[in-house]
Amino acid sequence: MGRNHSDEDQHAPENSDLPKPGFWQVTQSILAAAFGVQTEAARRRDFTRGSPMPYIIGGTVFTILLIVALVVIVRVVLSRAGM
Repeated sequence: MGRNHSDEDQHAPENSDLPKPGFWQVTQSILAAAFGVQTEAARRRDFTRGSPMPYIIGGTVFTILLIVALVVIVRVVLSRAGM
């Protein structure tokens, strides 16, 4: 019972010869993933090259900044409404 080539591609070992994504590629991937518009090619690049740590840190920072921005916006709107 031979294995399908697509199964082998999905479980291929990490290729250390490929360049790691740069700062802007990581930032773009985090923003695209946050809005749900990540391309399949970018997703594969993100999961096959480098470490997951930049994505974890970037996603955490993005989430914190988003929460802070929402809190500031709500406070400004409420203060202008006289509440």
